[in-house]
Amino acid sequence: MASNFPVSKHEVPIEFLAGIGGDSIAYVRELDAAQVPSLFPGAPPIAAGLKLWALLAADGTPILLAETRAAAEANAFENDLTTVSVH
Repeated sequence: MASNFPVSKHEVPIEFLAGIGGDSIAYVRELDAAQVPSLFPGAPPIAAGLKLWALLAADGTPILLAETRAAAEANAFENDLTTVSVH
C-alpha cells in the first residue's frame, strides 16, 4: 500500500538511542551469514546463505544470535526487554 506522506530518513546517534532505552529496549534484526562475524566475532563459522536473527540493545550492542525471530523475541521477553521495530 502506497503512502501519500513524504518519507525522510534521519541519522540518529547511537548515544541518543542508548539514552532512550537504557537497558530496557532492544530490537531484532535479520542477518545473513556474512554479517554475523562483524556483530558476533566469537560465533563459529556459519554456512553461506543462512539467515539468522540478532537481538541488539538500543545502542546496537549485540545480545543474542538466534535461528528464528521468535527465539530472539522470546529471549528479549525473558530478560525484560521491550522490543521495538526499526526500519
